[in-house]
Amino acid sequence: MASISLPNIFGFVQSFPSISQFPTQSAAVATTGTFDGVHAGHQAILKRLVASAQEVGGPSVLITFDPHPRRLIHPEFPLELLTTVEERAELLAELGLDFLIVQPFTLEFSKTESIDFVRRLLVEKVGVKRLIIGHDHRFGRNREGSFEHLREFAPVYGFQVEEIPALDIEAMHVSSTQIRQALKEGEMDKATLALTRPYFVTGEVVQGRQIGRTIGFPTANIGGLHPDKLLPAQGVYAVRVDLLDQPASPATRGLPAVANYGHRPSIEPGLAVLEAHLLEGGQDLYGQRIRVHFIDRLRGEYTFPNREALVAQIAKDADEARKVLGS
Repeated sequence: MASISLPNIFGFVQSFPSISQFPTQSAAVATTGTFDGVHAGHQAILKRLVASAQEVGGPSVLITFDPHPRRLIHPEFPLELLTTVEERAELLAELGLDFLIVQPFTLEFSKTESIDFVRRLLVEKVGVKRLIIGHDHRFGRNREGSFEHLREFAPVYGFQVEEIPALDIEAMHVSSTQIRQALKEGEMDKATLALTRPYFVTGEVVQGRQIGRTIGFPTANIGGLHPDKLLPAQGVYAVRVDLLDQPASPATRGLPAVANYGHRPSIEPGLAVLEAHLLEGGQDLYGQRIRVHFIDRLRGEYTFPNREALVAQIAKDADEARKVLGS
């Protein structure tokens, strides 16, 4: 039976690549959904899920989907993910989830009728005894399934269903759409509040043109970003950096840095790139996995009249980043 454990610095969540490969449980407490971002509203559901599993004496299980259902349903629109599946798994582990099922969302799977999804997959295969769902959650073919359907199915198939009240979620004043808009506008404080943590991206340090070295500010160029991952508004940011391939310690986690995301019009105009200058040195990180946490947007990106003006502004950016991160 194939499974993988997706690690983070906090712990592990055991993950399975489909419902069919999940070992049937005797008293699972489950929820379903994409949970992109694992924001404050999602956390309310997940905390109730974990607490409910402890009440029942069974494992907590989240069934999520990859690719995101919108990839199949609306392929003409960009996904703009707040979290990749791997990042989501790390955040879920932090919340105490026992099992994560990453069900492939294929055309065939999208045709599963709601009653089959509940009876054949949730009850018979996963072993669900209690189902926790968010307000107005829909499931099954054409989103035909609802909380009312689940209340009808529950006594027939021997499970309980609990809906998180709308007020409990709405009280968070948060949605994935609001977070995406805040990121696109560079409003990192709003995004941080809704996510309960700074927004981050995960990539790999790649070889660049090393132009930063020639002006006294060497940078780590970050590539390997997930193609559907949303990046914030172009500009300069105070950030903290994690070096993921090194053991967790103060020397490898939360390193203060200043980052630029944009076209670099004053250096080498082209495709938008993300690069970070570590304020305490150590830029030679080629090939290492790196995570950038966006703390605050310092300014937008604009063109400088000459290299001297650019260097002077970068020095100011670095000083401002130190002030932001120091506070």
